[in-house]
Amino acid sequence: MQIVKSVKEIKSIIKALNNYSVGLVPTMGNLHQGHTSLIKKSLEDNDKTILTIFVNPTQFNNKEDLDNYPITLVADQSLAEKLRVDVLFLPQYEEIYPDNFSFKVINNDYFSEIFEGKYRPNHFTGVLTVVLKLLLITRPNKAYFGEKDYQQLKLVQAMTKAFLLDTDIVPCKTIRNEDNLPLSSRNNRLSPYWLKKASLFSRLLNSGLSTHEIKNKLVQKGFKVEYIEEYNNRRLGAVKFENIRLIDNIEVKK
Repeated sequence: MQIVKSVKEIKSIIKALNNYSVGLVPTMGNLHQGHTSLIKKSLEDNDKTILTIFVNPTQFNNKEDLDNYPITLVADQSLAEKLRVDVLFLPQYEEIYPDNFSFKVINNDYFSEIFEGKYRPNHFTGVLTVVLKLLLITRPNKAYFGEKDYQQLKLVQAMTKAFLLDTDIVPCKTIRNEDNLPLSSRNNRLSPYWLKKASLFSRLLNSGLSTHEIKNKLVQKGFKVEYIEEYNNRRLGAVKFENIRLIDNIEVKK
């Protein structure tokens, strides 16, 4: 596995991979089974797989969230090697933002201003900007994104189409724990009690109850509900407890 830290070096590697199909798995590290599923899908689909780890500060509207984001680079590198990732790209802020984030991808579509867009101002500007940069740097044939971040996935797909990029954005199923809670780096910050209790959020989201009934039951159990809504055959939700914010979504079958 090649470990690369500079944009110049990764571009040189990409040039040498001209005759190979390339898959990209962009992450912020603290890798778990959800990330593993993306990497395995890329390895299955492509000749070469590039894994990126970059904790992108521009997508955090809450500094506490950024400061508390778990950094587990040694374990992440070990997992990448075990899975036989071809290239691990570990850029610093200055490599990704030589302009110090003065140029940005701004989406004014209605979909980017609801749900996460409403509760995390400028979040998607940071997400779309860094994803565009990573796609331009690595020029992959395919890039892999989890359905857990459904709104992000759909906006990244729309962005690649809008900017006429050749990369195919591949959606991957949400990976859940034994209690049906989506795997997330934020789960690491939950106490065992709240980790168990958090599964109620996902179970109710997947129930036959109305969004109003789900909200009421979650509030009664001590959750702060930001939204539980349905959109385009998808039920999406976000809750907070113990100062930690979790999101989930499920497909609604009509």
